[in-house]
Amino acid sequence: MIDFKLPSLGADMDEGKLLQWNVVPGQAVKKGDIVAVVDTSKAAVDVEIWCDGVVHELIAPVGETIPVGTVIARLLAPGEAAPAVVAQRVPKAARKPAVAAPTPGAAAAAPSAAAHASASARQRVLPAARKRAAELGVDLAPLTGSGADGAVTREDVERAAQTASQALPAAEPPAATDRQAQMRRAIAAAMSRSKREIPHYYLAETVPMRSALAWLAKANAERPVTERLLPAVLLIKAVAIAVRDYPEMNGFYADGAFRPGAAAHVGVAIALRQGGLIAPALHDAGDKPLPELMRELADLVRRCRAGSLRSSEMSAPTITITNLGDQGSDSVHGVIYPPQVALVGFGRIAERPFAENGQVVALPTVVASLAADHRVSDGHRGALFLARLRALLQQPETL
Repeated sequence: MIDFKLPSLGADMDEGKLLQWNVVPGQAVKKGDIVAVVDTSKAAVDVEIWCDGVVHELIAPVGETIPVGTVIARLLAPGEAAPAVVAQRVPKAARKPAVAAPTPGAAAAAPSAAAHASASARQRVLPAARKRAAELGVDLAPLTGSGADGAVTREDVERAAQTASQALPAAEPPAATDRQAQMRRAIAAAMSRSKREIPHYYLAETVPMRSALAWLAKANAERPVTERLLPAVLLIKAVAIAVRDYPEMNGFYADGAFRPGAAAHVGVAIALRQGGLIAPALHDAGDKPLPELMRELADLVRRCRAGSLRSSEMSAPTITITNLGDQGSDSVHGVIYPPQVALVGFGRIAERPFAENGQVVALPTVVASLAADHRVSDGHRGALFLARLRALLQQPETL
């Protein structure tokens, strides 16, 4: 028997609210299947199963707030037989409810009920939409989705709520500030823990970007507008490659020891429209071609702001990048996101005075900063890491 526990979806998560089960007892699942949707302080997250098996029992009921690490379901391992006597317990809102055998008097109603169950099973609802429906008290069953493959979106839910409100007395809408305050508290708790537990050290390096931007302009001239590469993707790829030579920047510090990451899963800090910050992962960023990494980055930003992320994207980052972009300041010195051991920051790319071949010239540059954990590395290794990062960005064609 395998206990499936509510995973931690970030250092700032102590508990989550179960919004939806996507499986029922007796259903076979494979590693990576989405089995539930959990609401954190930042997003509604699709929770993936971490092993193959058969769902034996769903323990946590939909709507309950559950501490991280709590057993929420039990699975049978492949080939494992179920106990002889099993009282299957299905929480109240499993996606595929069991249908009892109809009584003779209910025969006429059976086709209608079956049709309704079939239609409900076909309905696709984005996690952010399901969460918003719960907040607004909107019934999802009659809604027709406008999203991809007919999925019900957050906008569909809000339109339905607005239509319903026209027939009711005016009422105060749910306060978005409550949600924002909850997120700010979660961020503050994680950052306070970071500064309390991690002995940070900080370094910075000014990186010339002329070669990188010239290569990028040439590469983009041959691409459709929708497939053009942004400077951010070069920075992400360079960091993912640099940590191969400096693995002490890539991994986790837990239980008094450092555990290096098996690959570079780069967390990307993304600002949310309603305020706040979230940093989901781009998996295996160092091994992917730039066009593929650009597509994944654009998709991650879109889903992040729509409130639709996967648990593996929230729990997997081995190092985080915060990039202020064109509207940012010259530099940023970030706070490490525990249990990670390093954070790389990039300020605004802009023309600045720069010494080159004995002369002062105007060059596009970016200030790359490193916040690192002194329990795992020191300033010498951190400086070498930044020098490697700078060298990679002088040869963008190698990325």
